[in-house]
Amino acid sequence: MTVETTVQAKDIDEAFLQLKDVVKETPLQKDHYLSLKYNCNVYLKREDLQWVRSFKLRGAYNAIMALSDEERQRGITCASAGNHAQGVAFTASKLNLKATIFMPVTTPLQKIDQVKFFGGESTEVVLTGDTFDDCLKEALEYTDRYDKNFIDPFNNIYTIAGQGTVAKETLEQAQADHTKFDYLFAAIGGGGLISGIGTYFKAQSPDTKVVGVEPAGASSMYESVVQQGQIVTLPNIDKFVDGASVARVGEITFDIAKRVVDDYVQVDEGQVCSTILDMYTKQAIIAEPAGALSVSALEQYKDEIKGKTVVCVISGGNNDINRMKEIEERSLLFEEMKHYFILNFSQRPGALREFVNDVLGPRDDITKFEYLKKSSQNTGTVIIGIQLSDHNDLGQLKENVHDFDPHNIYINENKMLYSLLI
Repeated sequence: MTVETTVQAKDIDEAFLQLKDVVKETPLQKDHYLSLKYNCNVYLKREDLQWVRSFKLRGAYNAIMALSDEERQRGITCASAGNHAQGVAFTASKLNLKATIFMPVTTPLQKIDQVKFFGGESTEVVLTGDTFDDCLKEALEYTDRYDKNFIDPFNNIYTIAGQGTVAKETLEQAQADHTKFDYLFAAIGGGGLISGIGTYFKAQSPDTKVVGVEPAGASSMYESVVQQGQIVTLPNIDKFVDGASVARVGEITFDIAKRVVDDYVQVDEGQVCSTILDMYTKQAIIAEPAGALSVSALEQYKDEIKGKTVVCVISGGNNDINRMKEIEERSLLFEEMKHYFILNFSQRPGALREFVNDVLGPRDDITKFEYLKKSSQNTGTVIIGIQLSDHNDLGQLKENVHDFDPHNIYINENKMLYSLLI
């Protein structure tokens, strides 16, 4: 059997029966806020409300059940940035299996704790590597050394079929309301979700346009399918959208995505942060970065989807509350509302008052100010953060700052300097 025919709609139907009494049937909800915002009918498939707050339980359980009893008893392993690990841990605990789960050291603590919670005594967590791909290498070496069974997070036909049950469930729920979708938006990391749901939609709802959404800093599927026509490994990725930050997609998912994905969207990580905050404040939905990708893509499609019916898969809700400060900061930077400068202040009384009066607008705010007066110098270096009331005022702000200090440094444009100082 060739790769092109390894996962079909019937495989997803079989997986659906396998999972029927294990996974939660998550809601398909019409979202009135997004529908009004984009002048269309937007539905959300709420996989953030799954037992492990992610669709990943579907693929993990289906792949583990595809093993023989003897294989399962030898023990299972996986590599994951969090959600797949939770699905494997949940399954291991339910089936009383031993699982060794490898996670990148950069994984948010909330996801690590959730894996331990769902796995209990059945699961051992090993933190290794800065990225998923580093972690994957360690997991595969361990699996071979101790003759375990590796449960791939995306490059496995049973994992893909399990993720595809999201589509079957979505279409059955939509059919009950006589709803037909013009567009489907779903996140892409390694490609397991988009491969599964894309396969099922193409078989059962072929008129639906399938759109895969990736973070701009880790768009490995777009780079492989559209740009290069072959699987490539990204040399550097932005790990912020941890659930979808994969440097290299799978061979199986690459081949399926070529056939079932109609378009690819790359979303700036800052826009993802704005979406997370918007979903929380407007809809009371706590989405993780990867879970917000599908909704973030609507902004780029806003003209095309007017009057249409759209479904977005909210793929996960495992967001660490400790990341909210960073999320807010990234959002403000993306919206061009917060700006940082290094400038020279004259070391005389009234210099700060002069800056406030001459540089800032009446509703602008200073959010950061670091300055150490040195009596042996006429001027002192200041790091200052300014939050605008209107992003359209940025041009005037830069002009005012330049008039105050022509030698100023605009930190926002220098990622290395920003990371060091802010």
